[in-house]
Amino acid sequence: MVQHDEHTATAREHRSRAVARVGTPSADAADGVRRSDLPGGLRLVTEAVPGVRSVAIGIWLGIGSADETGEQAGAAHFLEHLLFKGTRRRSAAGIAEEMDAAGGELNAFTAKEHTCYYAHVLDTDVALAVDVLADVVTDAALAPADVELERGVVLEEISMRDDDPEDLLGDLFDETLFGDHPLGRPVIGSETSIRAMSRDALHGFWRGEYTTPRMVVAAAGNLDHDAVADLVAAALSPAAAAHIGDPPVPPRTTTGATPVRSGALACEYDDSEQAHLMLGVPTPGRHAPGRAVLGVLNTALGGGLSSRLFQQVREQRGLAYQVYSSTVRYADAGALSVYAGCAPERLGEVVSVVRGVLGEVAAGDLSDAEIARAKGALRGGLVLGSEDTPSRMNRLGRSEIDHGRQRSLADSLAGIDAVTPAEVAALAAQILNRPLTATVVGPYDDVDELPASLRELG
Repeated sequence: MVQHDEHTATAREHRSRAVARVGTPSADAADGVRRSDLPGGLRLVTEAVPGVRSVAIGIWLGIGSADETGEQAGAAHFLEHLLFKGTRRRSAAGIAEEMDAAGGELNAFTAKEHTCYYAHVLDTDVALAVDVLADVVTDAALAPADVELERGVVLEEISMRDDDPEDLLGDLFDETLFGDHPLGRPVIGSETSIRAMSRDALHGFWRGEYTTPRMVVAAAGNLDHDAVADLVAAALSPAAAAHIGDPPVPPRTTTGATPVRSGALACEYDDSEQAHLMLGVPTPGRHAPGRAVLGVLNTALGGGLSSRLFQQVREQRGLAYQVYSSTVRYADAGALSVYAGCAPERLGEVVSVVRGVLGEVAAGDLSDAEIARAKGALRGGLVLGSEDTPSRMNRLGRSEIDHGRQRSLADSLAGIDAVTPAEVAALAAQILNRPLTATVVGPYDDVDELPASLRELG
């Protein structure tokens, strides 16, 4: 099943088993994880998963919307559409027909700091998946007619976002928290930037940024690492040829240059039956210590049915059907935020209750039992979420792109187990006492129409 578009060239005459294994493969025998450096700065990470008959494989790029200029806003996501529209060897229909005939899935996603093009196929169709993915990512046609066709599709996607209050709210929160920084812009761009983006600009962004030193190929399932290395080296050899001898691009590092605007308030009008609220605080980026501690804090605060927020807002007061907290961690900054959707006349009370819960947690009020439940929920979610090959492939790709290393499931579980109530209390005091940034999407023309409990934040 193809859910987007694609293109690239494999040139199997350049295949070389000897070259495919350049570098020193590393292995984690416990997890079946192996890593190899391939020509052109390309990296391959695989995990053999016994007892399955599928393989999930993805080409990850350390490029996302955070790498775009204002004029390029939405380019990475636009390319996600365009690359599937055909290559020099395959039409869009041909791509779809090949994947459907194999019963496979082909798709992609764009995030703020990375992009992934992936396939999920039977273990007998790994060669097809590698060939199609490489073709799509490195040899797309980007025909002018397809650019105009997909421009309309992306503009429709922006309109759909605008019709979804929760999605619109998330983008508004990022804009309010990060301001003019690229992290504050929507991944899909704006109507203005998409309408103005030329085929040459898209082609230049693609050729300039989608290079093999920025690529990580991640695969998980019933596979042989060396066989996959041969397939990947052959399929990507034309793209790698221009970068022979180049090292891989390292993970993004902390620069301290990402601005955040604590205490800001914004709203956007939407003729909806509900008021949609998001409020939160900045957190350190992903390279800062305490990742497991933040995970436990977030889960205890609003990550499940027994969380403090769900119990206080939904179960005890019935103020909102949906309420939860979540975290994002970029290289340079992050955020912990709370979402709630409620009747407009209840917004003020919801804000007061949420602020009260945040104040309690900041004061160290989480009990040992709440923290133990949060740790159990995280452990279970981590293990259950690793039981399918796409999830394992995602874990491999993100770890390599974000950190340049792999962490075993056992190490992650041990990190959760090691979190103490004192550490959670200390982190809560550090971040939850910061001024809250808040955004609202609902039937409000201006922030002056918002409840007093929100206006005082701004």
